[in-house]
Amino acid sequence: MVFFLYHGLENLTYKTYKTYKNIMDPVQSDQAAGRSFTSFFAPLALQAASQGLTYPLVAMVASQGTGGALNLAGLAQSNTVMFILGTMGFGLITTGMVYGQNREGFSRFQTVTLRIGLAVIALQVFLSLPDPAYWLFERFIGLPVSIAKPAQITLMASVPVQFLFFLRIPFQVAMYNERRTARASTATIMRILLTALLSPAFCRTGLVGPLWAIVCLSVPVGLEVAVSGWLARPYIKKLKPGNGPLPGKRELFFFNLPLSIGGYLLAMSAIVLAAFIARAGQPEQMLPVYYLALGLATPVAYGATRVQEVVLAFGASAGNRRRTMRFALSAGLCLGILPLVFILPGLSELYYVRLQNLPPGDLPLVRLTALALLVYPVCVAIRAQGEGLAGLARKPLTVIMGQGVFMGAVALAGAVSLKLGIRGCLIGPLGLALGNLASTICLRLLLRRVRGTELPVAATTLSGGQIR
Repeated sequence: MVFFLYHGLENLTYKTYKTYKNIMDPVQSDQAAGRSFTSFFAPLALQAASQGLTYPLVAMVASQGTGGALNLAGLAQSNTVMFILGTMGFGLITTGMVYGQNREGFSRFQTVTLRIGLAVIALQVFLSLPDPAYWLFERFIGLPVSIAKPAQITLMASVPVQFLFFLRIPFQVAMYNERRTARASTATIMRILLTALLSPAFCRTGLVGPLWAIVCLSVPVGLEVAVSGWLARPYIKKLKPGNGPLPGKRELFFFNLPLSIGGYLLAMSAIVLAAFIARAGQPEQMLPVYYLALGLATPVAYGATRVQEVVLAFGASAGNRRRTMRFALSAGLCLGILPLVFILPGLSELYYVRLQNLPPGDLPLVRLTALALLVYPVCVAIRAQGEGLAGLARKPLTVIMGQGVFMGAVALAGAVSLKLGIRGCLIGPLGLALGNLASTICLRLLLRRVRGTELPVAATTLSGGQIR
Protein backbone atom coordinates (compact mmCIF):
# COMPACT_ATOMS: atom_id res chain seq x y z
CA MET A 1 0.00 0.00 0.00
CA VAL A 2 2.81 2.39 0.94
CA PHE A 3 4.57 1.50 -2.33
CA PHE A 4 1.58 2.56 -4.43
CA LEU A 5 1.02 5.70 -2.34
CA TYR A 6 4.64 6.67 -2.80
CA HIS A 7 4.67 6.20 -6.57
CA GLY A 8 1.33 7.92 -6.97
CA LEU A 9 2.50 10.95 -5.00
CA GLU A 10 5.86 11.06 -6.73
CA ASN A 11 4.28 10.96 -10.18
CA LEU A 12 1.82 13.69 -9.21
CA THR A 13 4.57 15.86 -7.75
CA TYR A 14 6.82 15.36 -10.79
CA LYS A 15 4.05 16.16 -13.28
CA THR A 16 3.04 19.20 -11.29
CA TYR A 17 6.63 20.44 -11.16
CA LYS A 18 6.93 20.08 -14.93
CA THR A 19 3.58 21.81 -15.41
CA TYR A 20 3.86 24.81 -13.10
CA LYS A 21 6.73 26.33 -15.07
CA ASN A 22 4.34 26.71 -17.98
CA ILE A 23 1.47 28.37 -16.12
CA MET A 24 3.15 31.58 -15.12
CA ASP A 25 1.43 33.42 -17.98
CA PRO A 26 -0.65 36.17 -16.33
CA VAL A 27 -3.33 35.84 -19.00
CA GLN A 28 -4.12 32.21 -18.18
CA SER A 29 -7.67 31.56 -17.08
CA ASP A 30 -8.59 31.53 -13.42
CA GLN A 31 -9.94 28.02 -13.88
CA ALA A 32 -6.64 26.72 -15.26
CA ALA A 33 -4.74 28.45 -12.46
CA GLY A 34 -7.06 26.92 -9.87
CA ARG A 35 -6.43 23.43 -11.23
CA SER A 36 -2.68 24.01 -11.22
CA PHE A 37 -2.73 25.37 -7.67
CA THR A 38 -4.80 22.42 -6.47
CA SER A 39 -2.60 19.77 -8.09
CA PHE A 40 0.49 21.38 -6.58
CA PHE A 41 -1.07 22.01 -3.15
CA ALA A 42 -2.89 18.71 -2.57
CA PRO A 43 0.12 16.39 -1.99
CA LEU A 44 1.86 19.01 0.15
CA ALA A 45 -1.23 19.56 2.30
CA LEU A 46 -1.74 15.80 2.62
CA GLN A 47 1.81 15.33 3.85
CA ALA A 48 1.59 18.26 6.26
CA ALA A 49 -1.81 17.31 7.65
CA SER A 50 -0.95 13.62 7.99
CA GLN A 51 1.93 14.41 10.35
CA GLY A 52 -0.56 15.74 12.89
CA LEU A 53 -2.90 12.76 12.65
CA THR A 54 -0.73 10.61 14.91
CA TYR A 55 -1.54 12.75 17.95
CA PRO A 56 -5.31 12.11 18.01
CA LEU A 57 -4.47 8.43 17.54
CA VAL A 58 -2.12 8.22 20.52
CA ALA A 59 -4.55 10.38 22.51
CA MET A 60 -6.88 7.35 22.51
CA VAL A 61 -4.24 5.37 24.39
CA ALA A 62 -3.81 8.15 26.97
CA SER A 63 -7.52 8.77 27.56
CA GLN A 64 -8.34 5.08 28.06
CA GLY A 65 -6.16 4.94 31.19
CA THR A 66 -7.06 5.89 34.74
CA GLY A 67 -7.97 9.56 34.71
CA GLY A 68 -9.67 9.44 31.30
CA ALA A 69 -9.69 12.69 29.35
CA LEU A 70 -7.52 14.35 32.02
CA ASN A 71 -4.62 12.22 30.77
CA LEU A 72 -5.31 13.55 27.28
CA ALA A 73 -5.17 17.15 28.50
CA GLY A 74 -1.86 16.43 30.28
CA LEU A 75 -0.42 14.74 27.21
CA ALA A 76 -1.51 17.69 25.05
CA GLN A 77 0.24 20.10 27.43
CA SER A 78 3.50 18.14 27.43
CA ASN A 79 3.36 17.84 23.63
CA THR A 80 2.91 21.61 23.42
CA VAL A 81 5.97 22.19 25.61
CA MET A 82 7.93 19.63 23.58
CA PHE A 83 7.02 21.41 20.35
CA ILE A 84 7.98 24.79 21.78
CA LEU A 85 11.39 23.44 22.74
CA GLY A 86 11.75 21.75 19.36
CA THR A 87 10.99 25.02 17.61
CA MET A 88 14.67 25.86 18.05
CA GLY A 89 15.01 23.74 14.91
CA PHE A 90 12.13 25.48 13.13
CA GLY A 91 14.43 26.99 10.50
CA LEU A 92 16.76 24.02 10.07
CA ILE A 93 15.00 22.71 6.96
CA THR A 94 15.53 26.04 5.18
CA THR A 95 19.09 26.26 6.57
CA GLY A 96 19.94 22.82 5.21
CA MET A 97 18.43 23.58 1.84
CA VAL A 98 20.57 26.71 1.54
CA TYR A 99 23.86 25.41 2.97
CA GLY A 100 23.58 21.63 2.48
CA GLN A 101 23.96 21.55 -1.29
CA ASN A 102 27.46 20.03 -1.18
CA ARG A 103 29.25 17.39 0.89
CA GLU A 104 31.05 19.69 3.32
CA GLY A 105 28.10 22.00 3.80
CA PHE A 106 25.78 19.08 4.48
CA SER A 107 28.22 17.60 6.99
CA ARG A 108 28.40 20.88 8.90
CA PHE A 109 24.65 21.18 8.76
CA GLN A 110 24.32 17.72 10.32
CA THR A 111 26.68 18.76 13.11
CA VAL A 112 24.74 21.96 13.85
CA THR A 113 21.45 20.05 13.85
CA LEU A 114 22.82 17.46 16.27
CA ARG A 115 24.15 20.10 18.68
CA ILE A 116 20.87 22.02 18.67
CA GLY A 117 19.00 18.76 19.26
CA LEU A 118 21.20 17.88 22.26
CA ALA A 119 20.70 21.36 23.76
CA VAL A 120 16.92 21.06 23.33
CA ILE A 121 16.62 17.67 25.01
CA ALA A 122 18.85 18.84 27.89
CA LEU A 123 16.40 21.70 28.51
CA GLN A 124 13.47 19.30 28.20
CA VAL A 125 14.96 16.98 30.83
CA PHE A 126 15.43 19.95 33.17
CA LEU A 127 11.81 21.09 32.76
CA SER A 128 10.66 17.53 33.48
CA LEU A 129 12.23 17.53 36.95
CA PRO A 130 9.73 17.92 39.83
CA ASP A 131 10.42 21.52 40.85
CA PRO A 132 10.69 23.06 37.35
CA ALA A 133 7.67 21.00 36.20
CA TYR A 134 5.64 22.26 39.17
CA TRP A 135 6.53 25.87 38.34
CA LEU A 136 5.77 25.39 34.64
CA PHE A 137 2.55 23.42 34.69
CA GLU A 138 0.90 24.40 37.98
CA ARG A 139 2.19 27.91 38.70
CA PHE A 140 2.73 29.40 35.22
CA ILE A 141 0.05 27.64 33.17
CA GLY A 142 -2.26 27.12 36.14
CA LEU A 143 -3.14 23.48 35.51
CA PRO A 144 -4.85 21.45 38.23
CA VAL A 145 -2.76 18.61 39.68
CA SER A 146 -4.90 16.01 37.88
CA ILE A 147 -3.65 17.40 34.52
CA ALA A 148 -0.20 18.64 35.59
CA LYS A 149 0.96 15.20 36.80
CA PRO A 150 0.48 13.34 33.47
CA ALA A 151 1.96 16.39 31.72
CA GLN A 152 5.18 16.09 33.73
CA ILE A 153 5.41 12.32 33.21
CA THR A 154 4.90 12.48 29.45
CA LEU A 155 7.28 15.42 29.03
CA MET A 156 10.11 13.32 30.46
CA ALA A 157 9.06 10.21 28.54
CA SER A 158 9.01 12.12 25.24
CA VAL A 159 12.71 13.08 25.39
CA PRO A 160 13.73 10.24 23.00
CA VAL A 161 11.08 11.13 20.43
CA GLN A 162 12.21 14.76 20.55
CA PHE A 163 15.74 13.68 19.64
CA LEU A 164 14.40 11.45 16.86
CA PHE A 165 12.72 14.46 15.26
CA PHE A 166 16.09 16.24 15.08
CA LEU A 167 17.78 13.14 13.64
CA ARG A 168 15.17 13.10 10.86
CA ILE A 169 15.83 16.66 9.65
CA PRO A 170 19.03 16.07 7.59
CA PHE A 171 17.43 13.13 5.80
CA GLN A 172 14.44 15.29 4.85
CA VAL A 173 16.73 18.06 3.65
CA ALA A 174 18.68 15.68 1.41
CA MET A 175 15.45 14.59 -0.30
CA TYR A 176 13.96 18.09 -0.49
CA ASN A 177 17.10 19.38 -2.19
CA GLU A 178 16.53 16.72 -4.86
CA ARG A 179 12.83 17.70 -5.13
CA ARG A 180 11.86 14.25 -3.86
CA THR A 181 9.11 15.48 -1.56
CA ALA A 182 6.88 12.49 -2.36
CA ARG A 183 9.72 10.12 -1.53
CA ALA A 184 10.22 11.94 1.77
CA SER A 185 6.51 11.65 2.56
CA THR A 186 6.64 7.86 2.23
CA ALA A 187 8.21 7.52 5.66
CA THR A 188 5.57 9.81 7.15
CA ILE A 189 2.76 7.74 5.62
CA MET A 190 4.30 4.58 7.09
CA ARG A 191 4.42 6.30 10.46
CA ILE A 192 0.70 7.16 10.25
CA LEU A 193 -0.26 3.63 9.22
CA LEU A 194 1.79 2.03 12.00
CA THR A 195 0.36 4.41 14.61
CA ALA A 196 -3.16 3.65 13.36
CA LEU A 197 -2.47 -0.05 13.87
CA LEU A 198 -0.73 0.28 17.24
CA SER A 199 -3.15 2.62 19.03
CA PRO A 200 -6.20 0.31 18.94
CA ALA A 201 -3.94 -2.68 19.67
CA PHE A 202 -2.64 -0.93 22.79
CA CYS A 203 -6.21 -0.15 23.87
CA ARG A 204 -7.38 -3.74 23.36
CA THR A 205 -4.47 -5.22 25.31
CA GLY A 206 -4.79 -2.79 28.24
CA LEU A 207 -1.56 -0.93 27.52
CA VAL A 208 -3.18 2.43 28.20
CA GLY A 209 -2.36 5.67 29.99
CA PRO A 210 0.00 8.57 29.29
CA LEU A 211 3.23 6.55 29.32
CA TRP A 212 1.95 3.95 26.89
CA ALA A 213 0.71 6.78 24.67
CA ILE A 214 4.30 8.04 24.41
CA VAL A 215 5.47 4.51 23.54
CA CYS A 216 2.80 4.35 20.85
CA LEU A 217 4.09 7.66 19.48
CA SER A 218 7.80 6.87 19.72
CA VAL A 219 7.97 3.48 17.98
CA PRO A 220 6.49 4.72 14.65
CA VAL A 221 8.67 7.85 14.76
CA GLY A 222 11.74 5.66 15.20
CA LEU A 223 10.72 3.65 12.14
CA GLU A 224 10.09 6.88 10.22
CA VAL A 225 13.63 8.10 10.96
CA ALA A 226 15.15 4.76 9.93
CA VAL A 227 13.19 4.66 6.64
CA SER A 228 13.99 8.34 5.96
CA GLY A 229 17.68 7.60 6.42
CA TRP A 230 17.47 4.68 4.00
CA LEU A 231 15.56 6.70 1.40
CA ALA A 232 17.97 9.65 1.67
CA ARG A 233 21.17 7.59 1.43
CA PRO A 234 21.54 7.75 -2.37
CA TYR A 235 21.25 11.54 -2.37
CA ILE A 236 23.66 12.02 0.53
CA LYS A 237 26.22 9.74 -1.12
CA LYS A 238 26.16 11.61 -4.41
CA LEU A 239 26.78 15.04 -2.86
CA LYS A 240 29.76 16.67 -4.55
CA PRO A 241 32.63 18.52 -2.85
CA GLY A 242 31.99 22.22 -2.48
CA ASN A 243 33.78 25.02 -4.30
CA GLY A 244 34.87 28.19 -2.56
CA PRO A 245 34.80 29.08 1.14
CA LEU A 246 32.86 26.78 3.41
CA PRO A 247 30.20 28.17 5.76
CA GLY A 248 31.08 27.98 9.44
CA LYS A 249 28.89 26.27 12.01
CA ARG A 250 28.32 29.66 13.64
CA GLU A 251 27.03 31.03 10.34
CA LEU A 252 24.56 28.16 10.00
CA PHE A 253 23.36 28.61 13.57
CA PHE A 254 22.69 32.33 13.18
CA PHE A 255 20.96 31.76 9.85
CA ASN A 256 18.60 29.33 11.58
CA LEU A 257 18.06 31.56 14.62
CA PRO A 258 15.75 34.29 13.21
CA LEU A 259 13.67 31.68 11.40
CA SER A 260 13.23 29.81 14.68
CA ILE A 261 12.27 32.91 16.67
CA GLY A 262 9.08 33.26 14.64
CA GLY A 263 8.28 29.62 15.29
CA TYR A 264 8.69 30.15 19.03
CA LEU A 265 6.21 33.01 18.99
CA LEU A 266 3.62 30.86 17.25
CA ALA A 267 4.19 27.85 19.50
CA MET A 268 4.03 29.95 22.67
CA SER A 269 0.47 30.96 21.80
CA ALA A 270 -0.72 27.46 22.72
CA ILE A 271 0.69 27.85 26.24
CA VAL A 272 -0.84 31.33 26.57
CA LEU A 273 -4.28 30.13 25.49
CA ALA A 274 -4.11 27.17 27.88
CA ALA A 275 -3.30 29.55 30.73
CA PHE A 276 -6.42 31.62 29.98
CA ILE A 277 -8.63 28.55 29.57
CA ALA A 278 -7.36 27.15 32.88
CA ARG A 279 -8.45 30.37 34.61
CA ALA A 280 -11.84 30.63 32.92
CA GLY A 281 -13.56 28.17 35.20
CA GLN A 282 -14.06 24.38 35.10
CA PRO A 283 -10.59 23.69 33.60
CA GLU A 284 -10.92 19.93 34.13
CA GLN A 285 -13.89 20.02 31.75
CA MET A 286 -12.93 22.82 29.35
CA LEU A 287 -9.30 21.86 28.63
CA PRO A 288 -10.06 18.26 27.52
CA VAL A 289 -13.00 19.50 25.41
CA TYR A 290 -10.83 22.15 23.74
CA TYR A 291 -7.92 19.79 23.07
CA LEU A 292 -10.16 17.08 21.64
CA ALA A 293 -11.66 19.51 19.12
CA LEU A 294 -8.27 21.12 18.43
CA GLY A 295 -6.70 17.69 17.86
CA LEU A 296 -8.69 17.37 14.62
CA ALA A 297 -8.45 21.03 13.60
CA THR A 298 -4.67 21.32 13.99
CA PRO A 299 -3.67 18.84 11.23
CA VAL A 300 -5.87 20.56 8.63
CA ALA A 301 -4.67 23.99 9.77
CA TYR A 302 -1.10 22.78 9.36
CA GLY A 303 -2.01 21.62 5.87
CA ALA A 304 -3.32 25.12 5.15
CA THR A 305 0.16 26.55 5.80
CA ARG A 306 1.32 24.96 2.54
CA VAL A 307 -0.49 27.72 0.66
CA GLN A 308 2.82 29.53 1.23
CA GLU A 309 4.56 27.07 -1.12
CA VAL A 310 1.86 27.66 -3.75
CA VAL A 311 2.69 31.38 -3.70
CA LEU A 312 6.44 30.71 -3.83
CA ALA A 313 6.08 28.30 -6.73
CA PHE A 314 3.72 30.29 -8.92
CA GLY A 315 5.12 33.76 -8.43
CA ALA A 316 3.61 37.07 -7.38
CA SER A 317 2.28 38.67 -10.54
CA ALA A 318 -0.77 40.86 -9.95
CA GLY A 319 -2.99 38.14 -11.38
CA ASN A 320 -1.48 35.38 -9.26
CA ARG A 321 -1.69 37.46 -6.09
CA ARG A 322 -5.44 37.68 -6.54
CA ARG A 323 -5.73 34.04 -7.56
CA THR A 324 -3.69 32.72 -4.66
CA MET A 325 -5.77 34.78 -2.24
CA ARG A 326 -8.98 33.26 -3.62
CA PHE A 327 -7.34 29.84 -3.53
CA ALA A 328 -6.30 30.37 0.10
CA LEU A 329 -9.89 31.18 1.06
CA SER A 330 -11.26 28.16 -0.81
CA ALA A 331 -8.61 25.73 0.43
CA GLY A 332 -8.89 26.97 4.01
CA LEU A 333 -12.68 26.61 3.99
CA CYS A 334 -12.55 23.09 2.53
CA LEU A 335 -9.96 22.02 5.12
CA GLY A 336 -11.94 23.67 7.93
CA ILE A 337 -15.06 21.69 7.06
CA LEU A 338 -13.33 18.29 7.26
CA PRO A 339 -13.17 18.01 11.10
CA LEU A 340 -16.89 18.81 11.31
CA VAL A 341 -17.62 15.31 10.01
CA PHE A 342 -16.77 14.07 13.52
CA ILE A 343 -19.53 16.09 15.18
CA LEU A 344 -22.25 14.29 13.23
CA PRO A 345 -24.58 12.07 15.29
CA GLY A 346 -23.24 8.57 15.65
CA LEU A 347 -19.72 9.40 14.53
CA SER A 348 -19.28 11.91 17.37
CA GLU A 349 -20.29 9.29 19.93
CA LEU A 350 -17.94 6.75 18.37
CA TYR A 351 -14.88 9.03 18.19
CA TYR A 352 -15.21 11.32 21.19
CA VAL A 353 -17.04 9.08 23.68
CA ARG A 354 -15.96 5.52 22.84
CA LEU A 355 -12.46 6.13 21.46
CA GLN A 356 -11.42 9.27 23.38
CA ASN A 357 -13.33 8.43 26.58
CA LEU A 358 -15.07 11.82 26.76
CA PRO A 359 -18.03 12.01 29.17
CA PRO A 360 -21.21 11.93 27.01
CA GLY A 361 -22.48 15.06 28.71
CA ASP A 362 -19.57 17.04 27.23
CA LEU A 363 -20.46 16.25 23.60
CA PRO A 364 -22.42 19.51 23.09
CA LEU A 365 -19.36 21.48 24.22
CA VAL A 366 -17.11 19.59 21.79
CA ARG A 367 -19.53 20.25 18.93
CA LEU A 368 -19.64 23.94 19.82
CA THR A 369 -15.84 24.16 19.98
CA ALA A 370 -15.43 22.31 16.67
CA LEU A 371 -17.83 24.71 14.97
CA ALA A 372 -15.92 27.67 16.41
CA LEU A 373 -12.68 26.21 14.98
CA LEU A 374 -14.12 26.17 11.45
CA VAL A 375 -12.51 29.54 10.62
CA TYR A 376 -9.11 28.55 12.06
CA PRO A 377 -7.74 26.88 8.85
CA VAL A 378 -9.19 29.72 6.75
CA CYS A 379 -7.29 32.33 8.78
CA VAL A 380 -4.11 30.21 8.64
CA ALA A 381 -4.37 29.89 4.84
CA ILE A 382 -4.75 33.67 4.44
CA ARG A 383 -1.73 34.27 6.68
CA ALA A 384 0.30 31.70 4.73
CA GLN A 385 -0.53 33.47 1.47
CA GLY A 386 0.83 36.72 2.90
CA GLU A 387 3.98 34.99 4.18
CA GLY A 388 4.53 33.56 0.72
CA LEU A 389 4.42 37.08 -0.72
CA ALA A 390 6.92 38.18 1.94
CA GLY A 391 9.21 35.33 0.94
CA LEU A 392 9.09 36.37 -2.71
CA ALA A 393 9.86 39.95 -1.65
CA ARG A 394 12.83 38.66 0.40
CA LYS A 395 11.52 40.30 3.54
CA PRO A 396 11.59 37.51 6.15
CA LEU A 397 11.77 39.99 9.04
CA THR A 398 8.27 41.13 8.15
CA VAL A 399 7.11 37.55 8.76
CA ILE A 400 8.71 37.54 12.22
CA MET A 401 7.09 40.88 13.03
CA GLY A 402 3.74 39.53 11.88
CA GLN A 403 4.18 36.50 14.14
CA GLY A 404 4.98 38.82 17.04
CA VAL A 405 1.67 40.59 16.40
CA PHE A 406 0.02 37.15 16.31
CA MET A 407 1.32 36.46 19.82
CA GLY A 408 0.15 39.84 21.12
CA ALA A 409 -3.31 39.43 19.56
CA VAL A 410 -3.69 35.97 21.09
CA ALA A 411 -2.82 37.30 24.55
CA LEU A 412 -5.18 40.27 24.14
CA ALA A 413 -8.02 38.05 22.91
CA GLY A 414 -7.51 35.69 25.86
CA ALA A 415 -7.49 38.52 28.40
CA VAL A 416 -10.61 40.17 26.95
CA SER A 417 -12.42 36.83 26.71
CA LEU A 418 -11.58 36.08 30.34
CA LYS A 419 -12.86 39.50 31.38
CA LEU A 420 -16.11 39.03 29.43
CA GLY A 421 -16.70 35.61 30.95
CA ILE A 422 -16.55 33.67 27.66
CA ARG A 423 -16.53 29.89 28.13
CA GLY A 424 -13.07 28.38 28.31
CA CYS A 425 -13.51 26.06 25.34
CA LEU A 426 -14.25 29.08 23.09
CA ILE A 427 -11.28 31.20 24.19
CA GLY A 428 -8.89 29.06 22.11
CA PRO A 429 -10.80 29.28 18.78
CA LEU A 430 -11.32 33.01 19.25
CA GLY A 431 -7.67 33.67 20.07
CA LEU A 432 -6.37 31.57 17.14
CA ALA A 433 -8.65 33.26 14.61
CA LEU A 434 -7.95 36.83 15.79
CA GLY A 435 -4.22 36.14 16.11
CA ASN A 436 -3.92 34.90 12.53
CA LEU A 437 -5.99 37.77 11.16
CA ALA A 438 -3.96 40.37 13.09
CA SER A 439 -0.73 38.80 11.83
CA THR A 440 -2.01 38.92 8.25
CA ILE A 441 -3.02 42.58 8.47
CA CYS A 442 0.35 43.55 9.99
CA LEU A 443 2.28 41.59 7.38
CA ARG A 444 0.45 43.18 4.45
CA LEU A 445 0.88 46.69 5.84
CA LEU A 446 4.61 46.07 6.29
CA LEU A 447 4.95 44.68 2.77
CA ARG A 448 3.48 47.90 1.42
CA ARG A 449 5.57 50.27 3.51
CA VAL A 450 8.92 48.60 4.19
CA ARG A 451 11.54 49.37 1.57
CA GLY A 452 14.71 47.53 0.69
CA THR A 453 15.78 43.98 1.26
CA GLU A 454 16.06 42.34 4.65
CA LEU A 455 18.16 39.28 5.40
CA PRO A 456 18.63 38.21 1.78
CA VAL A 457 18.11 34.46 1.50
CA ALA A 458 19.89 32.44 -1.13
CA ALA A 459 17.68 30.90 -3.77
CA THR A 460 16.72 27.39 -2.81
CA THR A 461 14.31 24.69 -3.84
CA LEU A 462 11.26 24.16 -1.68
CA SER A 463 8.71 21.49 -2.53
CA GLY A 464 9.39 21.87 -6.22
CA GLY A 465 9.16 25.65 -6.17
CA GLN A 466 11.83 28.26 -5.79
CA ILE A 467 12.28 31.01 -3.24
CA ARG A 468 13.45 33.85 -5.39
